This record gives sequence, C-alpha cells and structure tokens, in this order.
Amino acid sequence: MTAAAQPAPPASPSESAPMPPSTLLLLVRHGETPTTGTVLPGRAPDLHLSDRGRTQAERVAERLTGLPVTAIYSSPLERACETAGPTSAATGLEIIREPGLLECDFGEWTGRRIADLAALPEWKTVQSSPSTFRFPGGESFTEMQDRMVGALQGLCAAHPGGVVVCFSHADTIKAAVAHALGTTLDLFQRIMISPGSVSAVTFVDGQAASVPMVNSHSEPLSKLKP
Repeated sequence: MTAAAQPAPPASPSESAPMPPSTLLLLVRHGETPTTGTVLPGRAPDLHLSDRGRTQAERVAERLTGLPVTAIYSSPLERACETAGPTSAATGLEIIREPGLLECDFGEWTGRRIADLAALPEWKTVQSSPSTFRFPGGESFTEMQDRMVGALQGLCAAHPGGVVVCFSHADTIKAAVAHALGTTLDLFQRIMISPGSVSAVTFVDGQAASVPMVNSHSEPLSKLKP
C-alpha cells in the first residue's frame, strides 16, 4: 500500500516573494558660506561657498569613493550646487536641480541677522514648537517637512535600489531625519546638521526604513552600500 504524499512545507517569506530593494539617500548639507551662523540667508540668490566651504565640498566627494552613486540631486541654490560640484566631477554624473530640496522659505526673515531674530518673542516658538510656526510671508515648518519628505520619496521611486546623493540645507535635512526617525517635528531642532556633513536614510517601498548615519564628517561612506 502506497503511503500518502506529504504536503510540501510552506515557502518561507524569502522564497515566496523577493525583498523590495533598499534605496540609500545621502543627505549633504552645503558647505560653509561667508554668512553661515550669522545671517538667515533663506532663498536669497548669489550666496556662494567660502574657501572652507569649498574644502568641505571636496571632502564629501573624497568620502564617496567606492560607493556606487546612482544620481546626484541638489537644491537649486548656488551654495548647494557648488557643494555638489566636486561629487559630480568625481562620479561623472550631472547635477539635477530638485526644487523639493530647497531651503525653507523664510519670507520676511530672509537675510536678517540671527542675533536680531533671536531677540524676537517668536524665536522661542521656532525653537520649542516649530510645528505651529509659519515664517511671515513664507513657509511653515510643516510645509517644509512635507515638501522635503515628498521629494525624497520621489527620488527613491526614481532610483529603486540605488544610491542617491542629495545636497540640501540644515533645516530641510533635520526635518527629513526627524521624519525618518519617527520624531515629532517639535523636537527636530535637537538634531545637529553641520555644514558639509552627511546623513544617511534608507528607504524601502517608499518609506524610511533606517537612519544609519547623522551629521557625519569623517568616516568613509563606502560601508553604507544598500
């Protein structure tokens, strides 16, 4: 008498469906300018890197050695595009200007000295409950975060499984990192993003999956291969 055939064991998740690709986004703050730390430049044109800022830009390109960069995107502002320049030269990839990576629109605060702004009663709101604040004649922090995160999700969709380098600004990168960490926007000011620094976020299926690096200045980036 022939024994009944035993049913095959169920397939493991790895056998039943391939894992979705992980996309690595490197978020680079532009290098220093002559007004870094003293003026809120916002989207004002014609602000360029200082000598130190150009050195920081070269350092970013050097740190990317060994990493298979898929694409380079930059905020359209000069200081961001200039920071992206050495990476473009090193990889042979063009710089694609992405409006979603733009600095926050500071409206009437654009170009004002930070010391003067810090004396305003509104400055406390900017630091302690930014989710409730809109810059006079400009953008709210919530709108800035939504714009930045939406842009990054779009880049992931365009480059699944790739390595995308994004050159942007301090507040936009802080907001993106806070979102990826699941941190409320009201705490995003606690995140430090220095000029020329690199932060890394991985996305899977259009959603942030991990934050392997924040505000890094020295360690090689080749270990971050997705």
